[in-house]
Amino acid sequence: MRWFARTEQLLGPERLGQLSQARVAIFGLGGVGSFACEALARAGVGHLRLVDYDCVNATNLNRQLFGLHSTIGQAKVDLASARVLDINPACVTDPRRIFINPETIDGLLEPEVDVVVDAIDSLSSKVLLLEAAVHRGLRVVSSMGAGGRLDGGQVFCGELDETRICPLARVVRQRLHRREIRTGIRCVYSLEPAQNRLPHDLRDVGAHEGTGRERTPIGTISYLPALFGLRVAQEVIAMLTAEGTTP
Repeated sequence: MRWFARTEQLLGPERLGQLSQARVAIFGLGGVGSFACEALARAGVGHLRLVDYDCVNATNLNRQLFGLHSTIGQAKVDLASARVLDINPACVTDPRRIFINPETIDGLLEPEVDVVVDAIDSLSSKVLLLEAAVHRGLRVVSSMGAGGRLDGGQVFCGELDETRICPLARVVRQRLHRREIRTGIRCVYSLEPAQNRLPHDLRDVGAHEGTGRERTPIGTISYLPALFGLRVAQEVIAMLTAEGTTP
């Protein structure tokens, strides 16, 4: 039985071949990135660079594909690579457990890839990645804020400069404008205003292991990051199969 028979039936052999030859870099393997990775692997993408510094912790279990009681404490890049290869042993994985900063960003984008997926939740690293990718002329699909939302019907994809409502998109846009970047970034975002019913518990505040600033938790439901990640994957597949971008 051929692994990707159903995909080929839908897309045809030429587009399936395009996916098998494609190289995609996924930055961030949390709630959004883990589901984007899953969808791209199951679509037959032939090379996946997996970048994340974090290990799974207990607060990840409500929304992250790699988050299980049995995986707490394990590196997300290792879990992602093993899962991808279990789905498609022919895929080439390139796991890199590295924190994104000005010293590491150039190496993380080499060798060059066809599409960059930004599923990072750290603002400074996110802007750094987007700036570097645009300057290199790489196609980018970026995830904005999935936290604090409940309505999957409010999730859209478009150019970063077209976004509204989303506070993260606004700040990212402003910072990129200061760097003279105004085009070239597709993003997934929500038109639903973010909301939290309770303040965060101080026990849930965490940072990358010794790297980066502490991040204030945002309430998140199980399905919204998954929807963002799958929508990101849809956009990437459209780019890779010469379909352009989706509405």
